[in-house]
Amino acid sequence: MRALAALALLPLLLLVATVAAAQDVVIYRCEDAQGRLTLRDSPCPPGEKQQARSMQRPRDPAPLPTATASTAAAPPAPAVAHAPPAIVYRAPPRPMYECEAPDGTRYTNETGEGQARWESWFGYGYVWPRTPGGGGHGGGSVPRPPPASAGPPPPSGPRPPVVGVVPIAGGWVRDECHMLPQAETCARLSDRRYEILRRYGNAMPSERRTLDLEQRGIDARMANDCRTP
Repeated sequence: MRALAALALLPLLLLVATVAAAQDVVIYRCEDAQGRLTLRDSPCPPGEKQQARSMQRPRDPAPLPTATASTAAAPPAPAVAHAPPAIVYRAPPRPMYECEAPDGTRYTNETGEGQARWESWFGYGYVWPRTPGGGGHGGGSVPRPPPASAGPPPPSGPRPPVVGVVPIAGGWVRDECHMLPQAETCARLSDRRYEILRRYGNAMPSERRTLDLEQRGIDARMANDCRTP
């Protein structure tokens, strides 16, 4: 029985040996009479020294797995929900105007309207001169006695009117103002804030309250109008 089983397995062992032999390759190293070396995959010619070495035949790499239809049709990952961006509303910068008074002094305001003043308009008209005795339309003062060398006194009574410059009308006018650039406005606000801090130490308690309110207004305005974008 054992002999029969061995005979049955013999073809299988031969097949395994044949497959193993097919996976190996034999390299022949040949050396001729002049000492030159060559490598061959067949036996060396007669008369040459031969060295044979068995090597494993290189194999191709395994094919990469192909994407299946289920993988290609996989739905995209849901987008991560983000919070909506915060919207901050800023008031437009308030303008500042510089005005000039008739005497050359300058001041600032936020309306662009300078201080109002009454201005008379002059023209030519009739003027009644004063009489020496205080009579007439123009009134007069207490006359003085003429010097001894003077001639006869002028005649008394009202004198005729003469042409002169008199105010004929008038009206309210405002000082001229112009708007400052935004950079100059911020610079003046900073200067005013520094002036408040400098005066605060020597101010009376009642004045400090006023300075505090003004400084808070300047700080809020600079935070809105003078902040770089």
